[in-house]
Amino acid sequence: MRSLSQLIVQAGGLVYREMIAVFLFSAVSSAVLMPLVFLFSAGTALLLVPVVYAPLLAGVFYAAHRMVAGERPRLKDVFAGAVRFFIPSAVFGLLCSLFVLILASTWWYYGQKDGMLHWALAIFQTYFVTMFFVSQLYTLPLIVQENEPVFRAVGRSVKLTVTHPGYTIGAFLQLLCVTVLLGLTVVGFAFLFAGMAAVYSNMVARNVLAGREEKAENQGGKTWGGIAG
Repeated sequence: MRSLSQLIVQAGGLVYREMIAVFLFSAVSSAVLMPLVFLFSAGTALLLVPVVYAPLLAGVFYAAHRMVAGERPRLKDVFAGAVRFFIPSAVFGLLCSLFVLILASTWWYYGQKDGMLHWALAIFQTYFVTMFFVSQLYTLPLIVQENEPVFRAVGRSVKLTVTHPGYTIGAFLQLLCVTVLLGLTVVGFAFLFAGMAAVYSNMVARNVLAGREEKAENQGGKTWGGIAG
């Protein structure tokens, strides 16, 4: 299994070579996301983003998956993926919105209370929600790469996180750092984030899955070797 530093270099190289495709993928998704975030209330956005933006983001992940696999990047793959994975991505988006709502309501409620116990509960809930998002790093890649049903992909992503905790947390932190840096520029976020995140996440998932398959093959070879001996 390749290291995260190797994946960063490979992902950066692919993004550089296919900059126009990454730009178009990100711009299309941002053209939908920005109005939802800035023109609607927070409550309405929490409902609309999963139903409208999440499927389009899944389309970007699908197009990036094909690009990582060596196929020619095409903008129409974004829309084809959005249609193909509409239901699982919308359900996953609603699940993510639920956890965002849990976090917001936690701080709204406990933030008004005095005492260390309330702060401790709020911090614990924040940790719980954060670990949920960390554990879902592989969900969209599993949906678009292996056509997994949404809840099976969610569960499998958790299992992969438990199996590779340091690797997953490291990948999540790298993705978070890139997101923050692009978010500070605003324009960079709009025209680069979705495409870059999709390329990197797909590469991380492919790397972990390939590593598990290689390990299983090696174990199978040892077992057959032991039997033959």
